Amino acid sequence: MKSIISTLVLFISVMSFAQSPLQGTILFINDSGIEESIQGASVYWLGTQVGAYTNDKGIFSLPYKKEYKELVISFVGFKTDTLTINKKAYLKHVLNKENALEEVKISVERESTKRSFLEAQNVMNVGSDELLKAACCNLSESFETNPSIDVNFSDALTGVKQIQMLGLKSPYLLITQENIPSIRGASQAFGLTFTPGTWVESLQITKGAGSVVNGFESISGQINAELVKPFSDDKLFVNFYGALGGRLELNTHVNRKVSDKWQTGIYVHGNHRGQKFDRNNDGFLDNPLANQINIMNRWQYTDAEKGWVSFINLRYLNDRKQMGQLDFNFKEDRGSSGVWGSEIETSRLDLSTKLGYVFPELPFQKISFQLAYSDHDQESYFGLRDYNINHKSFYGTGLFSSIIGDTRHKFKTGFSFLFDKYSELVINDEFNRTERGVGAFFEYAYDNNDNFSLTAGLRLDTHNLLGTFVTPRIHIRYSPWVKGVFRASLGRGVRSANIFAENQQLFASSRTINVQNDGGEIYGLNPEVAWNYGFSFLQGYKLFNRKGSASLEYYHTMFKNKVVVDWEDPSAISFYNLNGESKAQSFQVEVNQNLMPHFNVRLAYRLNNVVTDYSSGRLVKPLLARDRFFTSISYETPFKANGAKWKFDTTYNWLGKQRLPGSQEELLNRGLTQYAQSFSTLNAQITKVFSEKFEVYVGAENITDVRQSSPVLGSNNPFGENFDTTIVYAPIFGSNYYTGLRFKLN
Repeated sequence: MKSIISTLVLFISVMSFAQSPLQGTILFINDSGIEESIQGASVYWLGTQVGAYTNDKGIFSLPYKKEYKELVISFVGFKTDTLTINKKAYLKHVLNKENALEEVKISVERESTKRSFLEAQNVMNVGSDELLKAACCNLSESFETNPSIDVNFSDALTGVKQIQMLGLKSPYLLITQENIPSIRGASQAFGLTFTPGTWVESLQITKGAGSVVNGFESISGQINAELVKPFSDDKLFVNFYGALGGRLELNTHVNRKVSDKWQTGIYVHGNHRGQKFDRNNDGFLDNPLANQINIMNRWQYTDAEKGWVSFINLRYLNDRKQMGQLDFNFKEDRGSSGVWGSEIETSRLDLSTKLGYVFPELPFQKISFQLAYSDHDQESYFGLRDYNINHKSFYGTGLFSSIIGDTRHKFKTGFSFLFDKYSELVINDEFNRTERGVGAFFEYAYDNNDNFSLTAGLRLDTHNLLGTFVTPRIHIRYSPWVKGVFRASLGRGVRSANIFAENQQLFASSRTINVQNDGGEIYGLNPEVAWNYGFSFLQGYKLFNRKGSASLEYYHTMFKNKVVVDWEDPSAISFYNLNGESKAQSFQVEVNQNLMPHFNVRLAYRLNNVVTDYSSGRLVKPLLARDRFFTSISYETPFKANGAKWKFDTTYNWLGKQRLPGSQEELLNRGLTQYAQSFSTLNAQITKVFSEKFEVYVGAENITDVRQSSPVLGSNNPFGENFDTTIVYAPIFGSNYYTGLRFKLN
């Protein structure tokens, strides 16, 4: 770590003496009289080949020499300006629109998923078009068409899908909403189902060590969800979804302009599943009976002229699930040893605000503050076992970003604080704790505007249970040739393991719960600490004049300490500190190819090697496919004059064999084999866009009707010693067909 810091300090010192370029911002005045940035404007020195294009914030940077005098600025639809530059100073220039232009129609085929060639971090940007390729009812289902993330069921009862990246479950990901930590602590098990898919504007998926700005908890990566904005969302949006599996959903967005600077939106989501299904005839519901109401009021303030922007969110959720045997009646049978049933009821309140100020004369410099409060209350029981948890959380951060000399050298610095209060009832035992942490961070970014960029950060945190520790992270990008990018990253992460909230499926079994108390501050266990490093290569190309890209990635996570979740004994689940090694290696190759206009194919293969030293020896992680092959095909017909078109999307997944927990002899006694056989699933969706206002879609999940034959072990005697719903490696419900419609009004 010392060598990394020394290198970073030296690098900053050397680069600060380099000749600084000319920077500036190119703007225009919109119809409302507000300045807006222009992306893609051409800026060059007259009589030379030295030039640049403005980025998405309208900012440019190009080499400066005293002999350069005339600067030309141009963009389609605006008058070309030639400015005389006598001295180097930050330039802010407003282009004027042409008085008369012939109509020009520009057709651009947007990529629904983009990998950046310019960022130092390995970030995948997933747009709303990609999210609409499947029945994206909530955030947990937003990754069905993404080869980098595994989506599978956590157990045989709750119907909840969990995600994994780089071979590690979601608790090792930092999941944020608009860069505010959101799914953590008590919400780890079900939190992904609490964000409706229609509320998500885009996703940013970062592999490996994330940014120190967002905290110290990220180990395998970060997923950030950007929500729809009242200023840019439709005035009215309605989405209805219905599936043969008994699930009904309704989403409604209503946005209203309060003033020129204030806009507000009401977002309402409701889902209901009231039908009982038992396709495998084991006497247990294949999917839970469920009801959810989810309401958010979102306010947006924007004053582009003065540089202010702010968001205020108020949100309330109530989610209820009933699971268990078909005959279970929660009003009569709770606490009965005759009929096995379960209920999970969650109420959650979220309040958050963001305030940002961009200096009008210095658009590269800004200050921002974020505050968030949440109160998560879950009451649940699984047969005769109770599990309740209340988690109150308060989070805040302040950030200042600017440049060092010129825009090639940027930095972010600030502070953050976190307060968590947990109250848990686990069967008959109570666990209460309070976590408090304060941290400060500094992140430096260098970009030579050509082929090299670097982001290096360091944060110092002091925490009442985790102690005082340093979190370093570094990302490097090098582009030796056109559209060829090498990346490398290294970083450290620390987190508290919420062993019961993260593993709630353990309660729906007859397993005893053993926690080995080693004197640690959290359940007697030590915090989890891991290093992650990774390398990737991305190459863009054209094949038969059609765009394509290919990527190779390798990531390695090494745990210094890990809370081992040991399922190897069929009669118990044990939690204890790592004694030995635990590592996760992930290799992925991916190819994206445009074969013809609006016809795209994505192919990917991923290999995971995750091993841990258990008390019984070194074993491969159970219930994780070592190999996965993925194919996605999408096609859109050309737009007609009225905006109508068709969309066709298909996703194919092949998962290799998965190790089941337990010895071979014990598994045979339970009617299982040591490895579950490989299987494949096929999903498809067809969308008919009638106009910009109205579209209808139909789709099918798991068309091949793959099912796990006996997901509930000991289903004939759920109060006996062999009852277990935790060994799930394949779909349970089988094929599911759905339809829906979307209506927009602007």
